[in-house]
Amino acid sequence: MIRLIAPAIFALAGLAAATPAWAQADFRSCLSSLRAQAAAKGVSGQAFDLATRNIAPDMPILDLMDNQPEFKTPIWDYLAALVDDERVQDGKAAMGRWAQALASAETRFGVDRHVIAGVWGVESNFGKDIGGRPLVQSLSTLACYAQRRREYFTGELMATLKIVQDGDIDPANLRGSWAGAFGHTQFMPSTFQRLAVDGDGDGRRDIMASVPDAVASTANFLKKAGWENGLPWGYEVRLPANFNASLAGRKNKRPLASWAAMGVTRIDGRPLSGNYAAGIIIPAGVDGPAFVVTKNFDAVYSYNAAESYGLAIALLGDRMKGRPGIRTAWPTDDPPLSRAQRRELQQLLSARGYDVGEPDGKIGQKTREAIKDVERRIGLEPRGRPGGKVLEALRRA
Repeated sequence: MIRLIAPAIFALAGLAAATPAWAQADFRSCLSSLRAQAAAKGVSGQAFDLATRNIAPDMPILDLMDNQPEFKTPIWDYLAALVDDERVQDGKAAMGRWAQALASAETRFGVDRHVIAGVWGVESNFGKDIGGRPLVQSLSTLACYAQRRREYFTGELMATLKIVQDGDIDPANLRGSWAGAFGHTQFMPSTFQRLAVDGDGDGRRDIMASVPDAVASTANFLKKAGWENGLPWGYEVRLPANFNASLAGRKNKRPLASWAAMGVTRIDGRPLSGNYAAGIIIPAGVDGPAFVVTKNFDAVYSYNAAESYGLAIALLGDRMKGRPGIRTAWPTDDPPLSRAQRRELQQLLSARGYDVGEPDGKIGQKTREAIKDVERRIGLEPRGRPGGKVLEALRRA
């Protein structure tokens, strides 16, 4: 069944006028080629034409492709923004509100509800930041212009067109990230096709509008990725002074007894215990926090293939259980800022005449340029990093 809503399509028409004629011509030629590929994948010409009518390439996403925060941001900054007290409290409230859906997903798939909620919190801030880019436009742009992984994005576009054609999700709601991830827990379209499930019993898999569908689908993903019920994802540990850093690595798993024999203990000094294999990760080197990680961490890691991302989910889940955060200090003399502190930073910058836009805790280009100016004034390298030194300098000014 094809259910396309005209306003959602024609609202893109204005974008075409803002795109140079040469780019439009190239884009239309590319779309014509994609139409043939879509037909071979079982997408009707009618569905393709309605979904792509009047769209223009969204060229700014090509820059976003080269600036993914989980790979470019220092891990202490990345985690400070994603696992702060505010998100923990929001997460507890969301878990209370959707307790039945989370319990059902946990029972059905054998995945810890707190980890499911951790994915939800990191991916979309519990549904508050789902993303607003039309998937067909984003993925068409990447399929036509991306300098790498073009074939991958073409496949995701085809999967999106099938979602529209099958009628699982209202196409007017099919919006998400620049890369095509969408919904409460940000599934890629091909992942949706393979692993999304109906969590609320209405016969559809709508991870945009249905929290039960989203959390059940996420639990199914983690189960298929190898999550083992009853096994911890891991925990923070204390390394001996002579620890050999070359032994670390998520894939370098060995029995816990082997690590214990080297002098590794839990962060509170208690001995390691358990009859399972684990690796040790040291995301900031041997002088920073260290974690024992099991196959369940690998399952979380597979959601986005970044250790910082996996840690954010796991640690947020632990915090929502009431467990403490990381105990070991990060190896930096410029402490990271929570979202509340980032908003304060932006407010102080604005009060001093910098144009940073709405103080929302999101560090965009305007905020970074303002921070660079402050860094120059206080004798720091101008990197545009929202850190404790800049915040303190602004508080004292």
